[in-house]
Amino acid sequence: MKARFLLLMVLISHIGSAQVTINSGLQFTLTGNIQLTLRNTDFINNGNFTAGNSRISFIGNTSSAISGTQLIQFSEIEINKTNNSEVRLQRTIGVNNRVLFTSGFLNLNGFNTDLGNSGHLEGEQEQTRTVGLNGGEVLFNVNLNSPTNSNPANLGILITSNQNLGNVVIRRGHQSQQTSPSTGSSLLRYYDISPANNGNLNATIRFKYFEGELNGFDENTLTFFKSKDAIIWSALGMTSRDTTADFVEKINVDSFSRFTLSSPGNSQLPVNFILFNARCDENKMLLSWKTAQERNSNHFDIEKSIDAIHWVTIGKMPAAGNSSLEKTYSFTDNNPTQTNYYRIAQYDQDGKIKYTGILRSSCSTTDLFAIWPNPFQDLLFVNIVSNYESTAVIKLFDNKGALVRVQKAFLMRGSNQLRVDIGALPNGAYSLYAEWNNGQMKKAVQLLKQ
Repeated sequence: MKARFLLLMVLISHIGSAQVTINSGLQFTLTGNIQLTLRNTDFINNGNFTAGNSRISFIGNTSSAISGTQLIQFSEIEINKTNNSEVRLQRTIGVNNRVLFTSGFLNLNGFNTDLGNSGHLEGEQEQTRTVGLNGGEVLFNVNLNSPTNSNPANLGILITSNQNLGNVVIRRGHQSQQTSPSTGSSLLRYYDISPANNGNLNATIRFKYFEGELNGFDENTLTFFKSKDAIIWSALGMTSRDTTADFVEKINVDSFSRFTLSSPGNSQLPVNFILFNARCDENKMLLSWKTAQERNSNHFDIEKSIDAIHWVTIGKMPAAGNSSLEKTYSFTDNNPTQTNYYRIAQYDQDGKIKYTGILRSSCSTTDLFAIWPNPFQDLLFVNIVSNYESTAVIKLFDNKGALVRVQKAFLMRGSNQLRVDIGALPNGAYSLYAEWNNGQMKKAVQLLKQ
């Protein structure tokens, strides 16, 4: 009765804003097998939330967000969104039991979903699954002793080994990995597997994926790539693949680290993107990108999305073909929407594809600063929207105040995406400071490397 009464108070106080907000100082406890259904409603915890054994179902035809200043530990959540909408994380969450996928997407949006040692994913399919182009990971802990086709938490990585691996931490992410220093990329899924015992495993791993994660790759060419630091990658090849069941398998794996799938020749993709910019001019979106070199490049597709999941091609441009000089390209979107996501797909003469990062840009935006993911592992992405051309200076300090990284980048007018590679730094807390517009714009963010 107490839970229902408090819930009624919360709902009544936020009917107009489609939010369930647990305010600071409020204790909200669900007891028993209660199902709380939220239709097109955000869930915000600024107080004390206890889920009990309840299920919270996010339903409706528009996207919802999960946010708040305080810990959110669910027992079970259901993603049941239509119209290609999603549940978007704006903070890290925990799930003790399961994440049930009925319809729509769970967008990690740079934040983690921690399944602990008892949660799992259920019902993921092509049109209802986890996505995370802005970063974030799904985490799970498990003890594995001589596993056979073990699929921990139903994360889609099947492990077989005759060894006792001990406690294993598995992290699944959905950002493309840079499998070579300049141009390589991967499909939109990777796994970090960290066992307590990590030698002479003689393991078999089966890597499952969805068609929507192929990132332009021909699945008939996918093979394993492995990295200890997400910077230097080794091609492992593959033992078998099944393009109907959507998996690639590799036997005789001696140790675990980060794995992804890519094509063996992908490190030879012909274009190195060094700039991608978008700015609004009289209700038109002007896109610019720059390449440092091109080899056998054919053309560029300009792609646009309203949700960073479903993409349409809005234009094509011929590429230089072969060039060792910097080349600048531009394209105008005459019909931008309120929120626009853009990326450029470069096709070489053999049909291979290289993508830029994703830019979010809006004609209603002036100055904007965003950074993701946080917590992070190896890469940070900094998005700066500026009204002026200027130089941005990014400084990273450790928890003792020592300067550990400085990076400079030229900003064009509009939205600029900067990549900060800090995989070599140890885990811990950091402070990032950014200055641009000749020091007139300054931002500071606290970060955590895990």
